[in-house]
Parts: sequence; structure tokens; C-alpha cells
Amino acid sequence: MAVPKRKISKTRGRKRRTHIRARSIQVVACKECRMNIPSHTVCPRCGFYARLNRSVLHTDD
Repeated sequence: MAVPKRKISKTRGRKRRTHIRARSIQVVACKECRMNIPSHTVCPRCGFYARLNRSVLHTDD
């Protein structure tokens, strides 16, 4: 089994782990109703999906 020759310093270990973190959710406005929703999701209010540029859910209004 491989064994490290030297102790890894706090700085070197933390540099290696800089990309491991919680990411914030991208929030965008729906193009149809202007409700704030996470990007790449269907709008729960109007059912619009921007990547397909059409309504994908039929809502009862």
C-alpha cells in the first residue's frame, strides 16, 4: 500500500480541496410570468420551460 513520504501541510491540502464546496443555486426570472425559479427547470406557476421555448405543463387557471 502506498504511504506518503511527508506530511501534507494545511496550505497544500486546502489548496487541493478549494473546488469542494457548496454551490449557490442559479436563480433566473421566468420569461413568461417573471417568477424567480432555479435555472433549467419548469416554472411551477405557468409551466414554461425556456430551453424548449414553450409551455410544457398544462396548468388549471
